[in-house]
Amino acid sequence: MKIHCELTARILEGFIRDELSKAGFTRVVVGLSGGIDSAVSCVLAARALGPENVHAIMMPYKTSSQESLTDAQAVVDRFRTESETVDITRIVDGYFGSQAEASTLRRGNAMARARMIVLFDKSMEHRALVLGTSNKTELLLGYGTLYGDMASAINPIGDLYKTDIFQLAAHLNVPESILIKKPTADLWAGQSDEAELGFTYAAVDELLYELIDRRSLPEKLVQKGFDESFVHQVIRKIQGSQFKRRGPVICKLSPRSVTHDFHYLRDWGL
Repeated sequence: MKIHCELTARILEGFIRDELSKAGFTRVVVGLSGGIDSAVSCVLAARALGPENVHAIMMPYKTSSQESLTDAQAVVDRFRTESETVDITRIVDGYFGSQAEASTLRRGNAMARARMIVLFDKSMEHRALVLGTSNKTELLLGYGTLYGDMASAINPIGDLYKTDIFQLAAHLNVPESILIKKPTADLWAGQSDEAELGFTYAAVDELLYELIDRRSLPEKLVQKGFDESFVHQVIRKIQGSQFKRRGPVICKLSPRSVTHDFHYLRDWGL
């Protein structure tokens, strides 16, 4: 799948400007991890708003890779955004000091949510909105932490598959060190996205495009050559993570309920 990178960038930059304007803001904060998704979101915001209106925050944990910090700093240096580093070790360890049996996954989720505590606090300090960094592949597969890395006020890249992100990143002149490294959330030593998922982004994006964008039936995709077990594995991930893609479910009692009927711009006075 190929995207028109310059047109895509212009649309997303316009989206950022428009959404901030409607909400009465002029600045964003973004968690800059050293990965490709946050780099693309950060660069789009710098192009849309000016780098002086983008506050990039690096939030390492004590086990985080130094490479991640170096790559994040490379984005800041190249695109001249504002930045700061906030170490989340004491936040996370303060809680897990009383949770000695906590699994690696629980600790990883807590790191993601601790970073969101920092970002939303900094958004208040700088009167800014939190910029999202979750791509379409991750959102569809539920590969993210609810109220952690999936949280944001606006998300410019949520309708781009991971393979789209790589194309756009190269067009935006994201540092080469970020383009060539394996995607990782850097939540524990040696962690990589594709190893954890059990398949490559290239393979799953091709399948997701057929399932979601083209609405192809699973049996038709098997006939076209997709592995049947892979197709059903991905469908189960999509179905099982639906709760992550929606807000809290509210029981409808009144004629007009928040989330059920309160969707339109006119409802918000816009």
